[in-house]
Amino acid sequence: MSVATAKKINPEDYILSVLSPEERLDAAFKVAKEAFKTTKLTMKDVDNAVKAVRRKAYEKKR
Repeated sequence: MSVATAKKINPEDYILSVLSPEERLDAAFKVAKEAFKTTKLTMKDVDNAVKAVRRKAYEKKR
C-alpha cells in the first residue's frame, strides 16, 4: 500500500487562483482601502485612484 502525501496549500494562493481577474482587482482595492485608512489621503482620493486604475485595466480588455 502506498501512502498518499497531502500537499499543503496556502489559503491565499488558493483564493487568488479561483478569483477572476476582476475579482482579484476588487480584492486588491479593498485591501488598499484598509491600508490607507490611517493616512492623510481621503477616501475620495483612494476612490478616484481606484476608478482610474479600473478604467485602465478594463479598457485593455475591450
